[in-house]
Amino acid sequence: MALNNYVDQLKQNKKTIIKYWLSNKSVIEILDSYELDKIIFVKKYASFVIDYYIDVINEKKEIGDCPVINDLLDYLKSKNVSSDELFIICSGFKSALIKNIYDLKINSFDVISEIDYIFERNFAGVLNKYSKTVKDVENKLRKTVGIVNKYVIMSKTDKKGIIKEVSDAFCDISGFSRDELIGKSHNIVRHPDTSQYVFKNLWETILDKKVWQGEIKNQKKNGQAYWVYATIEPSFNQKGQITGFYAIRQDITSKKEVEEQQNILVEQSKSAAMGEMISMIAHQWRQPLQAVSILIQKLPLMKMIEGEVSDEILNQVVEDIGNQLDYMSKTIDDFRDFFKPDKEKEEIKLSKLIEKAIDFLAYMLKVDTIKLNKNAIDDCIVKVHINEVVQVLINIIKNARDVMVEKNDGTQRELNIKYYKNDNFAIIEVEDNAGGIPPNIINRVFEPYFSTKKNKNGTGLGLYMSRTIIEQHSNGRLSVSNSNKGAVFKIELPIN
Repeated sequence: MALNNYVDQLKQNKKTIIKYWLSNKSVIEILDSYELDKIIFVKKYASFVIDYYIDVINEKKEIGDCPVINDLLDYLKSKNVSSDELFIICSGFKSALIKNIYDLKINSFDVISEIDYIFERNFAGVLNKYSKTVKDVENKLRKTVGIVNKYVIMSKTDKKGIIKEVSDAFCDISGFSRDELIGKSHNIVRHPDTSQYVFKNLWETILDKKVWQGEIKNQKKNGQAYWVYATIEPSFNQKGQITGFYAIRQDITSKKEVEEQQNILVEQSKSAAMGEMISMIAHQWRQPLQAVSILIQKLPLMKMIEGEVSDEILNQVVEDIGNQLDYMSKTIDDFRDFFKPDKEKEEIKLSKLIEKAIDFLAYMLKVDTIKLNKNAIDDCIVKVHINEVVQVLINIIKNARDVMVEKNDGTQRELNIKYYKNDNFAIIEVEDNAGGIPPNIINRVFEPYFSTKKNKNGTGLGLYMSRTIIEQHSNGRLSVSNSNKGAVFKIELPIN
């Protein structure tokens, strides 16, 4: 769970989350209209609700296992708060949580998705407890003309998809008036980019009398795109025949924008990595090319000195040249394999992961006179996308190399790699001796487009994508600190 990595930050920002929750205009309207004491609401319920969500994120509690939420429901029910208004209060909490996530500059669509998932799973149980039957909830939603009409994106169509009812929220997000929507096909908000397969699957599901859920790209009246997560279910007559369809949508445009931005960063990072790799190939080939050149020059020199070239010498030169060319060919194979996408996670020892990364950089480290120290405290097996983690190690090691070369103060350059096991994590630490990262920027090194390289050759994407790979693809952690020698990058990978 990606949210696991931000538990401490959420705990530290507990008051901020409550502040955002209770400054939500819709939530304030409900609390004021029922004269609910905000101090009691915060001290007795809000604070503990956040603790519960943190326990769910930490997997200390199951979704729905929360006595304080039951107490809160009893309290709201005693004040005659409707299930629709309960939805607004709960949505306000989710919005506060997401707003705080953005404040912390955690631009991860996986994190937002997990918040949505926990909210939806928990709210379904809450609503079930709050309302006696699903029919009761449906009737209340249909009769709502106030708060829910204003904030919930709802629509009702006949069985051909012709719009019969829409909420104010639907009109607001689409830009169409109610008169422009009623009587029109729901295709009026369909975005041309949406795959035919999505709608084929949607119609097959609801015509089979089942509920369909999924993401849909819609188009506003002004042509602007927006994204919703839709839940569409059929409505029936007394004979069980489909009479139409009822839909509730959640605006997920912000989440999709974050996702799109991250995809752009991934592609930019791949291009940057390709450039780095080409540079490394040039380094790897320099030595064998020099050797081949010397061997070729050896033949005319031998002929000039001795008058002829013996078969023995000729065969030896040909063999030596062949060995150098084989090495160069193997280098190409290694780099080609590196850029193949990992479809499945594979088991591999930490020592082998590190060896793969060092193989790419060995010649570069040798040329730059960097002493490599490996400290194998405890080798263990992890299950990862191998090439991705190797890419992270290459990026970290090359960054360390760059900063040591840039410093160039005459001291012996050293790179220390330590790997060991700690509880349920396999840990790799990479330490340089370049003096460390300045305290005023150490917390920014994982931000996209932030680079410390003075020569401006850095894209500022390497460490950002490295953290994305470790935390979101490998369920691990990537952090940095300073030792008395230099910067220490720490990779933590879960042990299966």
